[in-house]
Amino acid sequence: MIEVKNVTKLYGNYKAVDNISFSIGKGEVIGLLGPNGAGKTTTMRILTCFLPATVGTVSVAGFDVFEDSLEVRRRVGYLPETPPLYPEMTVASYMSFISDIREVPLSRKKQRISEVIERTALGDHFDRTIGTLSKGYRQRVGLAQALLHDPEVLILDEPTVGLDPNQIIEIRSLIQNLAKDHTVVLSTHILSEVRMTCKRVIIIHEGRIVKIDTVENLEKQNQDIMHFSVELKPSGLDWKNSFEGISGIRIENEEVRNDKVRFMLYTSGNNAYESFFKGVIAKGHMFTEITPVRVSLEEVFLKLTRGEESHSVHQEPTPMQEERTGAA
Repeated sequence: MIEVKNVTKLYGNYKAVDNISFSIGKGEVIGLLGPNGAGKTTTMRILTCFLPATVGTVSVAGFDVFEDSLEVRRRVGYLPETPPLYPEMTVASYMSFISDIREVPLSRKKQRISEVIERTALGDHFDRTIGTLSKGYRQRVGLAQALLHDPEVLILDEPTVGLDPNQIIEIRSLIQNLAKDHTVVLSTHILSEVRMTCKRVIIIHEGRIVKIDTVENLEKQNQDIMHFSVELKPSGLDWKNSFEGISGIRIENEEVRNDKVRFMLYTSGNNAYESFFKGVIAKGHMFTEITPVRVSLEEVFLKLTRGEESHSVHQEPTPMQEERTGAA
């Protein structure tokens, strides 16, 4: 459904996006992750024909975003970080206006507006002025305009930014429902959003793709570093001396509670763990709890975006393709 090949976007000498390549299949829900300024929004603007790539090619539903931009726009619904709303218009007049812009056939206009309003739960606010709505409901109006022409692809840029917890839950539920019928690209730096809505993620950092994988596989990263929550009843005050000489272990977040001590244990594989276990027992200490801790998506994300991992999935730069320039 979406094919991106060797795309670079320059602003003067600055590379906002640096030679990225990826593909997204029909019906996939993809999370585009990265810190602020990583290049997520630039990538989305290229996908939606708002910006041309300086180098590289992008196609959506088989149409080139540069050569066939009108065809691409007919197949894409876009919710930018700031929804394109007119606060002085009512929801009803805005939906009518957008349906005309999107060339929704007159015979289907009323029905299509009704379907989208129902799907986004805006029925009770249909005749209200957009400027009087809460941020959560304005976000719903933004989603409604992206859905109005029944696009094959939905591209959502930070759809829950600035919302309160209840609004986030509502918008997240709406996105999960929309994902049943659309290919969805969701840009965010809120990892809980990705875990609950996406099957696969693309992590971008400083304009380059550093990882493409499923959420499940990413959370299995670093399994060579075993991670445990440990509670210990030590036999003496010098309990930490028991670990001296054991290589491949690290202890963090120590907390003493009465006659017990709790800490996080990191070990580099089974041998280090077994050595630690035997050493503790040999010194007369008693384990009261050993709980394996699953590596979180947050930990993997931080490692990849702090430059701690050198792997990159993008290809080496190819000779310059036809350069495409445009106003930034």
